Amino acid sequence: MSLAGLSLRDLEYLLAVAEHRHFGRAAERCGVSQPALSAQIRKLEGLLGMAVFERLPGRVLVTPRGEAVLARAAVVVREAQALLLAARADDAPLAGPFRLGAIPTLGPYLLPHLLRPMREAFPAMRAVLSEARTAELRDWLKSGALDAALCCAGPPDPALRAIPLFVEPFLLMHPAGRTPRMPLPLPGAEELLLLEEGHCLRDQTLAACGIGAPGGTRHATGLEMLRHMVAAGEGVSLMPAIAAAALGPVPGLLEYSPAPEGVGREITLLVRSSDPRAEGLDALAALMRRSAPMPGGAAAAVAGE
Repeated sequence: MSLAGLSLRDLEYLLAVAEHRHFGRAAERCGVSQPALSAQIRKLEGLLGMAVFERLPGRVLVTPRGEAVLARAAVVVREAQALLLAARADDAPLAGPFRLGAIPTLGPYLLPHLLRPMREAFPAMRAVLSEARTAELRDWLKSGALDAALCCAGPPDPALRAIPLFVEPFLLMHPAGRTPRMPLPLPGAEELLLLEEGHCLRDQTLAACGIGAPGGTRHATGLEMLRHMVAAGEGVSLMPAIAAAALGPVPGLLEYSPAPEGVGREITLLVRSSDPRAEGLDALAALMRRSAPMPGGAAAAVAGE
């Protein structure tokens, strides 16, 4: 069987449409025009003799037979990427596009401290950043859509390798003027504000406070909203120290106090176990460890110690 007419780039187009469920966003992700991407996918569907996608107004669905094609396409693209990476590894570790994901409660506040040192240490690397929740990052990493992810320590997975970076303490975020008594008790369910379900910080906060199933429905979509809810006097919550240092207090409305010792989360750099660039990824993790703001210092500065 001839492979003429089948290209890896076309398979990347297929996977991009499957990920975004939208031809326009997929074209933007791939750096091509939408008509060009659509034409190549129709050409590939003709070569395959089947429709991979069902096209609807404003959205795209994957056909049942298309699911099988996409699964095989992901394997082919991932193996082709591994081939290129292995060939380049000796010349310039981590050269080329490096797709780095991060969870929303960490990336916006940690990455500004990391990007310049990364450029200096790995000049051939071009960081491509994305943000998603932990479950999505793990899936993208295993599918080959990401090269690494900054997230919290999670359950072991033989397909993934977690490189420890540091332990980030939590601070108690509370309305100004309500400084908790010491020794500091963690908040109970009746006053605790949380992020919405799906954020690992929500589960970590509940675990730290010893709460199994929270009562009520008060939650925020992100740290900024959570911060403003506390500033409005709606309750209290826990805030990661690096985010607290970046966002700061709200004068007269919101303050931070140190949480009990040991209350925090372990930050890791998550990579694929099969990635042939293990030495370069370990070097990147070491650089991140050195470049990250010291969590203890951040906590002390924000809490006014």
